[in-house]
Amino acid sequence: MTFDIDIGFTSLTGRKPVNEDFAAALLPEPGQQGMGAIAAIADGVSTGGMGREAAQTTVTSLVRDYYGTPETWDTTVALDRIVGAQNAWLAGVNRRRQPAMGLTTLTAVVLRGQSYTVAHVGDTRAYLLRAGQLTQLTHDHVVDHPDFQHQLLRCVGADDRVVVDYLQGDLQVGDVFVLLSDGVHNVLSARKLDALAQDSSATPSAQQTSQRMVDAALAAGTQDNATALVVRVLGLLDANLQDENRLANALPIPQRLKLGDSLDGLTVTAMVADTGVNVLYQVRDPQSQRLYALKTLHPARSHDPAERAMLAHEAWLAKRMQSSRAADHLVNLHSELPNGQQSSAFYLLYDWHSGETLQQLLARQHRFGLPQLLTAATHVAKALGRLHRQGVIHRDIKPANLHQGEDGVLRVLDLGVALSGREPAALRTLHAGTPSYINPEQWGFNATGADTEPEAPDAQSDLFALGVTLYQLLTGKLPYGEVLPYQVGRYHRDPVAPSRHNPEVPIWLDHVVLKAVARDKRQRFETAEEMLLALERGASRSLTAPAPSPLLQRDPAMVWKLVCGVSLLFNLLLIYWLLFLPK
Repeated sequence: MTFDIDIGFTSLTGRKPVNEDFAAALLPEPGQQGMGAIAAIADGVSTGGMGREAAQTTVTSLVRDYYGTPETWDTTVALDRIVGAQNAWLAGVNRRRQPAMGLTTLTAVVLRGQSYTVAHVGDTRAYLLRAGQLTQLTHDHVVDHPDFQHQLLRCVGADDRVVVDYLQGDLQVGDVFVLLSDGVHNVLSARKLDALAQDSSATPSAQQTSQRMVDAALAAGTQDNATALVVRVLGLLDANLQDENRLANALPIPQRLKLGDSLDGLTVTAMVADTGVNVLYQVRDPQSQRLYALKTLHPARSHDPAERAMLAHEAWLAKRMQSSRAADHLVNLHSELPNGQQSSAFYLLYDWHSGETLQQLLARQHRFGLPQLLTAATHVAKALGRLHRQGVIHRDIKPANLHQGEDGVLRVLDLGVALSGREPAALRTLHAGTPSYINPEQWGFNATGADTEPEAPDAQSDLFALGVTLYQLLTGKLPYGEVLPYQVGRYHRDPVAPSRHNPEVPIWLDHVVLKAVARDKRQRFETAEEMLLALERGASRSLTAPAPSPLLQRDPAMVWKLVCGVSLLFNLLLIYWLLFLPK
């Protein structure tokens, strides 16, 4: 179902000379549909003045800056960063003024995917009408006494740090969210609000509902500004990460499938891979005869919540990347079954592309020509650059995860261990990746060759793995030798230039590959764009060869070895003198 909401708001001054309420809503720009829609209301505090300015700047910065945050951030993280920055600015201004000026309440709702998030500070309110029942979602931050309920305990701009209340829940078609200032909810009883909200379920316009609520507040004799913002949900977006996690826990893992078995109308045509954690099948839709790749957990892992969360993260990440240019070199993941059925089990359904991985080409001793290899390298560098700009680290670049399709497109496979900033904790702490392609820092080796604390993977980790892959495609060897799964990588020597193994490798490409796999992180490419530029320039603007590592960096114990050698030689001379020279 497509993204579809109806928004309306009304704000009137009432009996006050100035309207210090402010409300706004914003829909996503094309390409940002995954961020959802945001609506917010604020009520500026009259004491000290500048209440309207505080309300207006707070709401405006929130709804605008929200779409500038990374899509991989959790909604609460994005809102907290923006509200915290606005609060710090207002608090800084108020430190120089007594009494404090520019204080405001704030209530916002974000509709994203198939869930909602409410952020709240102060005494503006958020309500949800669902299935004929109106529920108050927020709690007023005011003094709990009938005579002092107008005094706020919490608002934006009062202190250096503001504590924001957050509430998240499932979103359903037909939900109606109502955001009200205290000028409305203070004078209308819960029964009256419920009656007005119930009318909204049959009203074609959210604007008419908001107008009706404000008019009712004015008729009830409100002494304050009156503002109402109404959001009606007519259609939902694709599932977000929280939705994927709920699905992963609600559905069973399919039993092990055999050739010819059917699952949700899809027929298994081949077993592709079984890692002991995940199982990959080739399946066919009998109606269209189209092939797909079906990925699910191994039945033995079906009761592992961490593994379910990892596969759910892969599903969410793959769908998010389909809205970016990175999708040009990724495999498309289907949100719906081709036959329109509902999934009866938890699995991922990818497009199937004919062709071979680069590892399969290496296994049958395919000889990579320089044009083919450079094309593949530039495609991977472009894909990595687009992933990195989205805050995504692949973590497992290697020939087996690079697929050369018969359509001529090279695709990056397997986002199963990728980091996005929202990955499960078990995935974040997992020492993932293939050992022979992991950069020295993840093993705990620094530029001096000394053992240190292992570093977390970053964008340079992917570029190092791409450099190792290029080295292997050019030479058939690994720059630092093969590292078995139960071993730790060792980096006590600089790699041999690829041209020493393959004389057809040009010198300029030697320099690019050696820079990509350098022992010292400071000598490597910092961004995928930098590496891509070096590949595209080629011999026209060749890189200089990376400087060889000093002997003491390659072997920090060399000083002690020399001392021991000199000491041994001295002792041998002394023994010779004592035994054989005349006294």
